Amino acid sequence: MKELVILSGKGGTGKTSLTAAFATLASGCLLCDADVDAADLHLLMQPVIRKRTEFQGGGVAVIDPQRCTSCGTCVDLCRWSAIGPDVVVDEIACEGCGVCVDFCPEQAIDFPIKTCGQWFISDTRCGPMVHARLGIAEENSGKLVTLVRQQARQLAEERGLDLILTDGPPGVGCPVIASVGGATSVVIVTEPTVSGIHDMARAIELCRHFKVPVMVCINKFDLNPDNSTTIERMAREGGLPVVGRVPFDQAFTRAMVQGKTLLEFDGNGSAASVLRQVWAAIMNTPAMTAGQQTAA
Repeated sequence: MKELVILSGKGGTGKTSLTAAFATLASGCLLCDADVDAADLHLLMQPVIRKRTEFQGGGVAVIDPQRCTSCGTCVDLCRWSAIGPDVVVDEIACEGCGVCVDFCPEQAIDFPIKTCGQWFISDTRCGPMVHARLGIAEENSGKLVTLVRQQARQLAEERGLDLILTDGPPGVGCPVIASVGGATSVVIVTEPTVSGIHDMARAIELCRHFKVPVMVCINKFDLNPDNSTTIERMAREGGLPVVGRVPFDQAFTRAMVQGKTLLEFDGNGSAASVLRQVWAAIMNTPAMTAGQQTAA
């Protein structure tokens, strides 16, 4: 089984639109949306939820006034200043470290686990999909990403699917780290802007740290040909394949408005033709061809 993770150093590069388009080209594919903080692959895939499970992670200190003697130990120990002089916990400031719970001499502080969100197993027109929704301002997104990927792999094994196509989160933070480890290969979707180039470089560095093969796809390359050339030069110097240059096409936006992938909306257009070439290039890279061929 292989897992192809689609990343972007920054948001807005078109990562999810390309992931959805690739899903229409893949065979024997399971979709996984690892962008749990701002999941949007479901907007294009329109999943029918078959299983819904609560996600619990972390906790917030709760002081029992009946047991508390107002000794002030928790106030002194809390480095986040989440417990005020009145010995009341500020739930927003509390980081859930649990120090106050461990050192309270009266054992007057409880630490209940919170329900932070939900994760789902769904059916889509492109195959099964595992995705999640993290609550507003909730933390532990990296833990939820790990859970979603584990469930995706388990479901793929149960259904005999050879390829997991994962829509990863933007950036290089904890959720991205959780989405990269153990992946077969990563496609970094970038755009020809200064921020796109800078953040692509950080994403490449992260993937190299975890020894995951990387390839680069330039989206909207024709908006700034000079920057696109810079991206290609950086990839070439780093020994990374550039699997495609996707032109700017307003059909992407029109397809999104209708809840379709570009290939479903305008399968005969020039951009659709390029995406087919990009997908073929991805699947022909050494990382994806090693062992059994997983998709056509």
